[in-house]
Amino acid sequence: MRDDIKLNDRAAALGDRLAEQLQTVIDPDIELDVYNLGLIYEVSLDETGHADVVTTITEIICDCIETLPRDLSNALTQLDEINSVSVKIVNDPVWEPTRISRVGRVTLGISVH
Repeated sequence: MRDDIKLNDRAAALGDRLAEQLQTVIDPDIELDVYNLGLIYEVSLDETGHADVVTTITEIICDCIETLPRDLSNALTQLDEINSVSVKIVNDPVWEPTRISRVGRVTLGISVH
């Protein structure tokens, strides 16, 4: 799991499985997953299996603003521990390309130095 995603203890216990599911959600404008783009800021999971996700988008006029909550919910509820998902899209802090992971940079052909 990325160090720059805030997780509560329950979400952290899902670790790599949570990361794998986040990697299935693709930003349609950039064609890279939201995990490697660095769009996910926070995931918390409560005792009832409800996950709260705080995310951002790459641009204010992103086509994904309407589909992202549904796509995240569909991906995360594939995990047995997650029954429901609420998604909050924030613009503060503003997403910056420096949040793209090394894997994402390689995929997009961006220098990894």
